[in-house]
Amino acid sequence: MNYPKYAKIEDRIYPINTDFKVAIKCNEVAQDETIGDSERGLAVIYLLFGEKGLKSNDKKELLEKAKKYLSCGQELEHSNEKPDMDYVEDYALIKTSFRSDYGIKLDEENLHWWEFNELMNGLSNSEFGDCCVLNRVRNLRNYDLKDISDPKERQKIRKAQEQVALKKYKPKKKQPTEQQRRSAEKFYQSLKL
Repeated sequence: MNYPKYAKIEDRIYPINTDFKVAIKCNEVAQDETIGDSERGLAVIYLLFGEKGLKSNDKKELLEKAKKYLSCGQELEHSNEKPDMDYVEDYALIKTSFRSDYGIKLDEENLHWWEFNELMNGLSNSEFGDCCVLNRVRNLRNYDLKDISDPKERQKIRKAQEQVALKKYKPKKKQPTEQQRRSAEKFYQSLKL
């Protein structure tokens, strides 16, 4: 397949840094809410198009080209479902899966972002357990506990899901307020007759 290597705006050509690791960094930056919107956009432009992109007057158009490039030319679908994979958090699983399925050592490769995604979509996956480690984890994350009637088995699967849950989507345990602590203490003291 002929993967894009340049962005063209009118008669100006901007080479794209096509390495999949750069695209993963772009996705990480784009999701980082601690960075302002304009800074995120500039960071993505810089990562993909370098100094030339950063110094150009085509930033708005380059950002649109970057979005299209990062989505592998597909229309982005917005979903309320939480993702079952994160490129950064699951990178070790991705590396292991690429090595076991394709014999590719990702740290030694400079795969084009689009080729990387095609290979991601082709990783072994089977309901019968014969699949790469990444997809075993993804399948566990997506497993519907309603399908399990045995409470002990359901609890076992729930604990396993908690162990492999993506950190940014884990529910945070709320610490009790000082007033709640005092109220609890008072309640337990009242029980001691």
